[in-house]
Amino acid sequence: MMRLFVALALLSTAAMAQTVPEPSDFRNDHYRAPVPDQITGGTTIGPEEAHSLWQDQSAAFIDVLPQPPKPANLPEGTIWRDKPRDSIPGTIWLPNVGYGAIADVTADYFRTGLESSTNGDLNHGVVFFCLEDCWMSWNAARRVIEWGYTNVYWFPEGTDGWALWGYPLEQVEPFPGQPVAGGG
Repeated sequence: MMRLFVALALLSTAAMAQTVPEPSDFRNDHYRAPVPDQITGGTTIGPEEAHSLWQDQSAAFIDVLPQPPKPANLPEGTIWRDKPRDSIPGTIWLPNVGYGAIADVTADYFRTGLESSTNGDLNHGVVFFCLEDCWMSWNAARRVIEWGYTNVYWFPEGTDGWALWGYPLEQVEPFPGQPVAGGG
């Protein structure tokens, strides 16, 4: 029995140690899954590096956690409240921009928020995050690298890792102008 337990523990550890290959294109499904440990053209950072950039105010922080839309078929009179989002203080929240394929209106919203947070400077540092094991932040970081941004940081542990280290969180609201349709 003990051998079985040890074998299962070793197998589990080996499975956790497997690296996820970086895809050649955007991730278009199963967004909450293990992510690669790198992003070509950008820098992968952990909570300590993210906190340092945040303290120095040397990069804009962009949260790309999706926000579910209000269901169209709610009974009349039903009160709908968006789920609050606790994020890194000073963050700009651009919900739904991290899907693999986004509509033009969502891309425009993304560009507007990005330009607002970087003053349109393609060399300004920008940190993308969501939750741990969330492909949305990888997709968003990859997209801005393709748009020509040169100082892109990807924080794959997101607010989960940030909170684990005891760093502060605050409630944020979506950046104004969010399109009704998220994906595309």
